[in-house]
Amino acid sequence: MPIYQETKNNKTTYTVVATAQINGKQVNRKKRSITSLAAAKRIEIDLRIELKLLKERPNRHSWSDWSEICVQRMRVEFKNSTIMGYQGSLRKWLNPHMGNFFLDEITGSMIHELIFEKIQGLSLEGRRGVLKQVKRILSMAMDEGILARNPAKGISVKVPEARQLILNRTEIDTLLLAGKSTNHPFFNHWATAILTGMRNGELHALNWTDIDFENRVISVTKSWNSKDGIGPTKSTKNRYIPISNELEGFLKNLKAKSHLSDSRVLEKVPHWESGEQAKILKIFCRTIGITPIKFHDLRATFITQMLLRGVPVAIVMNIVGHSTIKTTMRYLRLVAQDTQGATESLGITLPRDCDMGNVVSLFQH
Repeated sequence: MPIYQETKNNKTTYTVVATAQINGKQVNRKKRSITSLAAAKRIEIDLRIELKLLKERPNRHSWSDWSEICVQRMRVEFKNSTIMGYQGSLRKWLNPHMGNFFLDEITGSMIHELIFEKIQGLSLEGRRGVLKQVKRILSMAMDEGILARNPAKGISVKVPEARQLILNRTEIDTLLLAGKSTNHPFFNHWATAILTGMRNGELHALNWTDIDFENRVISVTKSWNSKDGIGPTKSTKNRYIPISNELEGFLKNLKAKSHLSDSRVLEKVPHWESGEQAKILKIFCRTIGITPIKFHDLRATFITQMLLRGVPVAIVMNIVGHSTIKTTMRYLRLVAQDTQGATESLGITLPRDCDMGNVVSLFQH
């Protein structure tokens, strides 16, 4: 178990390397940048003990070893983009701080310190994502009987809810009229999103074979993204969207005019596959003087319009493909943005103070 000395810029540091054969596999442990020989010798002893324990208890995995096993198992179940996300977090955040620790040495305080202090330059949403990955990897260890409890349990990252923008009915009409009159390349995409509530990736994957004009439904069974190509929907569940009279006329007209060589419903216009559809819509909305929404906000607009017209929450949930009704309920707060001034149409006028005097005098008389 050698100790290597290195001198650079008149500064001496030590590296300790430990190697052992465990279950026919060579296992290495290394510690770098040790500032004194005495400290290097102490670390040498620690590494020797660590390898001895690992040899005696072959099911005792280090974080780096176990996380690698987990990622390989996930390849069967998860999309390539999800696997890439795990690999990126492990390489950049997790392995540098926890890689050499055995799973049963990892504590809740270590994970808390990692998420809230050691990770730099990452948003709260990003930190929550990393924490979710840690919990999943440790949960898989519990399923295998390697851990008795998940040390990440109880740790959470609170992310302020982002403000969701929507268009009201007048703004919807303005957007569609301006898009149609200017022959905007995204007009058909905007109209389909507003009339169906489909996600951007689902619109990418939409084919004419998914549209049943006879039974007046659209089958949403797949989605597209730049990393994975065509795959399942976000919730991995299929759903059906009823075709309204307006949507039916729009789709039949679109099909009659289509010059696409394949069965795609919507043309892959420039900037769509590169993910710039949100930016383009936002700029166009500002140009025509309406709320500057992003492409995904068209889905929120569809949901709020459904709720405004009294469609039950459970039905809206099924149409848009939310995994839980709690997600759909969040859109009820947005409904208020589109109802301001609606009660003015009641035409009810309360009595003024001067009128009250006449009422009192009549009762007294």
